Amino acid sequence: MAFSTASVVAGIGSCLPPRIVHNSDPPLSGLDVTDEWIRTRTGIERRCWVEPGTGSGDLAVEAGRAALERAGDPSVDLVVLTTTTPDHHSPATAPWVAAQLGLGTVAAFDIAAACSGFTYGMAMGDAWIRSGSAECVLVLAAETLSTITDPSDRGTAVVFADGAGAAVLRSGRPDEPGAVQAARLGSDGTQWDLAVIRAGGSRRPDPQGLAPLADRCLRMRGPDMFAHAVRRMTDVSRSLLQQVEWPVDSVGAFIGHQANQRILDKVADLVGVPPDSRFGNIRQVGNTSSASIPLVMDDLMQAGTVTAGTRTLLTAFGGGAVWGAVALTWPDIKHNH
Repeated sequence: MAFSTASVVAGIGSCLPPRIVHNSDPPLSGLDVTDEWIRTRTGIERRCWVEPGTGSGDLAVEAGRAALERAGDPSVDLVVLTTTTPDHHSPATAPWVAAQLGLGTVAAFDIAAACSGFTYGMAMGDAWIRSGSAECVLVLAAETLSTITDPSDRGTAVVFADGAGAAVLRSGRPDEPGAVQAARLGSDGTQWDLAVIRAGGSRRPDPQGLAPLADRCLRMRGPDMFAHAVRRMTDVSRSLLQQVEWPVDSVGAFIGHQANQRILDKVADLVGVPPDSRFGNIRQVGNTSSASIPLVMDDLMQAGTVTAGTRTLLTAFGGGAVWGAVALTWPDIKHNH
């Protein structure tokens, strides 16, 4: 279906907490793993963690402020925040973030789509704009995964990190740089326990904190997660490229969710993306769940690595199980001073 109105990326922003943890730093040094062990299995050399008392909402505010500034501080109609680690079980974090950004009584809500959250948020913002329900949408992805990770579990402690990214979508034309061409999303609830916090929800409430630490923190079925991520990210990428009629060799920028370097390499190989079109930052920032794609986008934007108008493919997979992909052209964003 052709649309005369498209959503266009008008601003990108990000925020990383200042605390940097290298593979050889405490508490990771007490996990009986070496720097080489972590790097060869994940591709990660360092990650950023928040200090106690800093919430996902705090990171979202900073990322959102940067994105809005680069977009020229437009009037926002909707704020969508995707996070696995909201500031509170209730209420949602998005309204507080919107208030901190001075956006008034704008519509605002959270999305829980794990590591695929940014693709879900972009699809949501795109749909609101295409339908005429909004002229401008702020999509935020903020995670403080260090707050839900068991420091004694090397399967998660060495991988997960904290950070936030943001994108401003505005109404525009499909032929503009930054225009979202299409998005595809999917889920398979039979795999709900690929990555799960078993205690603390309505199915297993734990108001007194009596559940074992392992059940109060994120646990992941690593090998199964790897296999499902490769399959779903590959399939959704291929189907989206077919939908928008882009030959894979026409894609100049491929950004996958920064989960594990081996997953990223495998998916890109299977889709057929050449090495010089693959971009990431997992080595420096670790797995920041839904924030990972916009963090990479902001790095590339600030470095001027990708030319405006370049065909760009974003893809992600996360616990739930959920997955998504977004096809857009690279935005033409200038820094506003």
